[in-house]
Amino acid sequence: MGHDAHGAPRPAGVAAPGSDLDDALDHDVEEVIAAVLTASRLLVGISARALGRTAPSLTLPQLRALVVLESQGPVKLASLAGALGVNPSTAMRMVDRLEAAGSVTRQANPGNRREVVLSLTEPGRALVEEVLAARHTEIAAIVSRLPAGERAGLIGSLRALTDAAGEPPVAPRPAPPPESAAP
Repeated sequence: MGHDAHGAPRPAGVAAPGSDLDDALDHDVEEVIAAVLTASRLLVGISARALGRTAPSLTLPQLRALVVLESQGPVKLASLAGALGVNPSTAMRMVDRLEAAGSVTRQANPGNRREVVLSLTEPGRALVEEVLAARHTEIAAIVSRLPAGERAGLIGSLRALTDAAGEPPVAPRPAPPPESAAP
């Protein structure tokens, strides 16, 4: 067991600052960060392409709001803002646009008439499904090109990353059926 700069014991396996092991761990962290940033760029691109093909007037933040409403059901504005990580006034402007587009409705909370509850409309739900299906199809094509062993390792790594971020998991779902070719 080593000791830190103040003479306190350092547990086995913990590198001393400035040591080669510490430098290697810092390098590993930077490699992970670079890989996550690259994957993030890929996933944002997939989402943007799915939006461009299915709902060109919808923004990525608006899609995220619709997905929150789809997954959490009717919510108050403050809850939506919290889930999106934005302030309530930003969420309100987003809801105004989504309501004008027919994707969201506002209703008085039956339990407290001063509160407004936001819900996804049927066209809003259909829009979310269409965009998520397009995204699913593109991700499925990429994942299918990975060897089976790498796919298995990726599951644990991605779950660890999303768990560390507190992101709720998405349940696996079957791929959408292929579109039938016209005769």
